[in-house]
Amino acid sequence: MATSWGSLLQDQQQLEELAQQAIDRALAEGVLLRTAQEPSSSEVVSYAPFTLFPSLVPSALLEQAYAVQMDFNLLVDAVSQNPVFLEQTLSSTIKKDTFTAHLFDIYKQVLKEGIAQTVFLGLNRSDYMFQCNADGSQALKQIEINTISASFGGLASRTPAVHRHVLNVLSKTKEAAKILSNNPSKGLALGIAKAWELYGSANAVVLLIAQEKERNIFDQRAIENELLGRNIHVIRKRFEDVSEKGSLDQDRRLFIPDETKRESLVFSPLQNWEARLLLERSCAVKCPDIATQLAGTKKVQQELSRAGLLEMLLPGQPEAVARLRATFAGLYSLDLGEEGDQAIAQALAAPSRFVLKPQREGGGNNLYGNDMVQALEQLKDSEERASYILMEKIEPEPFGNCLLRPGSPARAVQCISELGIFGVYVRQGKTLVMNEHAGHLLRTKAVEHADGGVAAGVAVLDNPFPV
Repeated sequence: MATSWGSLLQDQQQLEELAQQAIDRALAEGVLLRTAQEPSSSEVVSYAPFTLFPSLVPSALLEQAYAVQMDFNLLVDAVSQNPVFLEQTLSSTIKKDTFTAHLFDIYKQVLKEGIAQTVFLGLNRSDYMFQCNADGSQALKQIEINTISASFGGLASRTPAVHRHVLNVLSKTKEAAKILSNNPSKGLALGIAKAWELYGSANAVVLLIAQEKERNIFDQRAIENELLGRNIHVIRKRFEDVSEKGSLDQDRRLFIPDETKRESLVFSPLQNWEARLLLERSCAVKCPDIATQLAGTKKVQQELSRAGLLEMLLPGQPEAVARLRATFAGLYSLDLGEEGDQAIAQALAAPSRFVLKPQREGGGNNLYGNDMVQALEQLKDSEERASYILMEKIEPEPFGNCLLRPGSPARAVQCISELGIFGVYVRQGKTLVMNEHAGHLLRTKAVEHADGGVAAGVAVLDNPFPV
């Protein structure tokens, strides 16, 4: 795919001058991260890494990704309400994956006690790459759906202005006008606001559970500010605050000492199981609730690709099923048995065609090439292999761009991109009251990096330039 600014990548002096203008604009727009060098200081910030130019994306694939997002919202919600499917699907995984096993133990405990929560909020992001086919065409193929690690909606809302500025500096005003407006922070906040409204208490606040030293705080603040504009207040706590000080009243409402208001919750679950159990037992609106987190595991993603599963979960919706299935790459179980043995044999025979994935979101965990081969050789006779899935490797067409990172010189490199579409849904009891897409996130990285996102320091923020 040819680039409209390929010639600009050849002039190093122009790249450096343009990069400085772009960085200044990113700082002015608030495309910011707290720096890793000064984690103890809340005042030391830099720009979040981004591409100098927007990257070309086929309009048809962008439209397809948007069109299927509400189907994915429905699918995730359907899976979360199907305890039989979750238990059958994860039965082998929880034997060897301790993280998923902890989640599942809490899930079973809450099911036994009875779920107090009546309003359910999903904020997810479905991620894709563009498969380059033998005939030169491209196809949208899903990498994963994130039901927790759905970040960068706030910063993605601020990057279009940066790329419009770069193109205007180059007198490419027509091209600048083609960069899509994008405001995921507003769409995500609308979902939180609807859940807060349905929770039914004017005294309720939104509880955001975050790390004490959060580099990506400006991304989160963008959504907080949207909520504050609707007179919905957000408090920030650590999981330790919840486990040490949180309590439930007789109606299972959650209270945190020193707070006079009741909370409905939006949070990013980390590994504090005592706090997580307390939250799940409460009637607060969790985002995600534990069933929705389990619905986002790789093992569930792999099982959904089996014939007939989508039809079972979304009965009477053949068009939605067709749209969903069109985005699936090849997904293979590694459970003990003939099916898993065949998958491992395929991967060992042609390792460049596959990727090995554990049950995690957020990037940086997958294994490729020799690393995958070594892992499979060690795992092939062990039950532990059931804690992974095998996936067909998506092969996008590389293109030229310039990745801007603090402390690194501007230089042209070959890149690949990953497109994410944010989804929002709210369910009250069995009634779905909101189901929408909420904007996009494009992340781009140099071709030598097999895995890893922005938070991992590999990918950078980008904008699609539709062609």
